[in-house]
Amino acid sequence: METLIEVNGLSKNFGTLRAVDDVSLEVRRGEVLGFLGPNGAGKSTTMKMITGFLAPSAGHIRVAGFDIDTHPLEAKARIGYLPEGAPAYGEMTAAGFLDFIADVRGIARAHRAARIREVVEQIHLERVLEQRIETLSKGFKRRVGLAQAILHDPEILIMDEPTDGLDPNQKHEVRTLIQAMAPTKAILISTHILEEVDAVCTRAVIIAQGRLIFSGTPRELAARSRYHNAVTVIVATDAVEPARAALATLGEVETRGNGSDARLTLFAPPGENPAARARATLADAGVAAQELFIEHGHLDEVFRSITLSAGDSGEVHRT
Repeated sequence: METLIEVNGLSKNFGTLRAVDDVSLEVRRGEVLGFLGPNGAGKSTTMKMITGFLAPSAGHIRVAGFDIDTHPLEAKARIGYLPEGAPAYGEMTAAGFLDFIADVRGIARAHRAARIREVVEQIHLERVLEQRIETLSKGFKRRVGLAQAILHDPEILIMDEPTDGLDPNQKHEVRTLIQAMAPTKAILISTHILEEVDAVCTRAVIIAQGRLIFSGTPRELAARSRYHNAVTVIVATDAVEPARAALATLGEVETRGNGSDARLTLFAPPGENPAARARATLADAGVAAQELFIEHGHLDEVFRSITLSAGDSGEVHRT
């Protein structure tokens, strides 16, 4: 696949603070890269450098084959950027703002109305087109920001928290749109919503204290979880003790209550079909399982583990 974003040895200093420290990554056409990290890790600073809004202190960036420093206009023409907060001109209507962006992006008058209409339908902005942006809800402001980012149908999309402020239905719509666009574009998404990584990303990187500390697929990230391949059983609360005793013969058991039922997770030693062994053991003990499944892995647990240990080792985890 064609590489559309290349970042090599990228660093950024603000006085004595090194906000980004020797970051290298690439995104190829057809990929959606999740860019993760705690607040203050350097995600937004890195994205601003890739889009040409900030000059790096060191390192090189190429966008669609163009050096962002020596050929900024050619590089930026190929980028759609949704920054943090989706800034816009509040006194403009949504329709007026999109027409302004289309003009800035050089979309010909002959095609402009049709393209704006297409994007408005994709993002579901029809009912707020004639409202001033300053009167819109946070969710609709975010959607206007997304609309301007994709208006010129760029090869590269760089989005900082694209579903921030959206309700669950709107988040689903945006994720579906990202998946639909992904085959022909390189997409970089900064997010703190780990379920978003699992839902739309083909790869993920984690940055902490300005350094890249993980690079791999969401599946590889989840595989680092203590819960990966653990067996979880849901039973009635009156069956908790016999279920725990039975499962404890197979390995360590974690119990969490949930009203009328309880969830027990078995961390069994590696072996053949742990779910079948757990099911048979419970049946022998006379325990009826309401539900039994193998865990995929908890991304939030892995994220905490990797980022909290980053300050100690600075190690990059690659898979």
